[in-house]
Amino acid sequence: MSDLSQIVKAYDVRGVVPDQFDEAAARALGIAFIEMLRESGDDADRIVIAHDMRATGPALASAFARGANAAGAAVVHTGLGSTDQLYYASGTLGLPGAMFTASHNPAQYNGIKMCRAGARAIGQDSGLAVVRRHAEELLDDLGQVADGPQLVEHRDMLADYAAHLRKLVDLSGIRPLKVIVDAGNGMGGHTVPAVLGDQVLPALPLEIVPLYFELDGSFPNHEANPLDPANLVDLQAAVRAQGADIGLAFDGDADRCFVIDENGDPVSPSAITALVAKRELAKFPGSTIIHNLITSSAVPEIIIENGGKPLRTRVGHSIIKAEMARTNAVFGGEHSAHYYFRDFWFADTGMLAALHVLAALGGQDQPLSEFAAEFERYSASGEINSTVEDAKARTAAVRAAYPKAVFDELDGLTATLPDGSWFNLRASNTEPLLRLNVEAHKPDRMAALRDEVLAIVRG
Repeated sequence: MSDLSQIVKAYDVRGVVPDQFDEAAARALGIAFIEMLRESGDDADRIVIAHDMRATGPALASAFARGANAAGAAVVHTGLGSTDQLYYASGTLGLPGAMFTASHNPAQYNGIKMCRAGARAIGQDSGLAVVRRHAEELLDDLGQVADGPQLVEHRDMLADYAAHLRKLVDLSGIRPLKVIVDAGNGMGGHTVPAVLGDQVLPALPLEIVPLYFELDGSFPNHEANPLDPANLVDLQAAVRAQGADIGLAFDGDADRCFVIDENGDPVSPSAITALVAKRELAKFPGSTIIHNLITSSAVPEIIIENGGKPLRTRVGHSIIKAEMARTNAVFGGEHSAHYYFRDFWFADTGMLAALHVLAALGGQDQPLSEFAAEFERYSASGEINSTVEDAKARTAAVRAAYPKAVFDELDGLTATLPDGSWFNLRASNTEPLLRLNVEAHKPDRMAALRDEVLAIVRG
């Protein structure tokens, strides 16, 4: 039987095209997606799909649509879009969705992010494993599966998506801001002019300076992965050189947003989580706010100070979306710059987070560096990866080295030390890596603890 284990991951499909992921696999996955939905009792008569700017996207999306048609489902094809634009379509149309993207991965990759109607996430435990099993069975005899009637409706939803986001955050009364946006040749170049510019809606008090807005899935300027500091260098330089108030960087499918202050320094995703949480709690007092266990200790502190209820979760978008829905949380944030909103079907959208940051910054007179200082209380290492042969043995060695720590194993190993500093050590699901995050009250203490733990991890 065919084996799709290399490309069907914990939360999505991702692989090198065409060596691992080709049109045959996409067609089989389209059939399997409809079969899974029907088996779980979902309405699968129609689905919505979109693709990002990668050259392989249109063909893979069309193959998936043919598979869905073969299974008896009609397809609403929205064409080019960001991942959160696909979530908008799924939410507003009430349809299951499939987004063709490999997010921040290099150009030779592509993949699929799938969701149920209302943008509800699909992961290994919530349908993706079933999709994989059905697709593997189909691939062995795919030539015998006839195409059904072609039922594909093409619909442009960019203007509707932009209008929806503009309704959620009002920027009309803010002070003028100069905003440099690095789209990394990804889908931010498609959505930013519509949402923040005047392409489809009245102009905002924003001077948008575009950086790498040309859609190009070969990523000629830098990888569309703002989590890597090397990919922020151009934006940082531009913000300093042009005297901008703020810089925004989007990843390839524009569902994540990173923020740079007027000095060219990054504002941590934890600080953005706390900032947006404070705004949402002002609108919805007493609400639950989700944060994963890698975010700064400042996040739950600020949530409590503003009358909210913090809920700490494991890392991962399908986990957080499920917890958001279960608790009716108004907002959720991750250290990786994924931000989730109740008024966006509990889905993640970097663009809505950017609107909140712009509204907050433009609603007062301080520069971003001073304004964000309220939310940046501690010193953090960021995520550090180490290649190891035996992750369990290395983790056990680290645990043994800190007998006075308080440990929990919600996601990997988290150790809280008597002085309030903490670290988390998590094994990768797909690679022989241990991922370390450290936080402490002062930079020197953080650096010392980081180096201690790394010395043990790396032997």
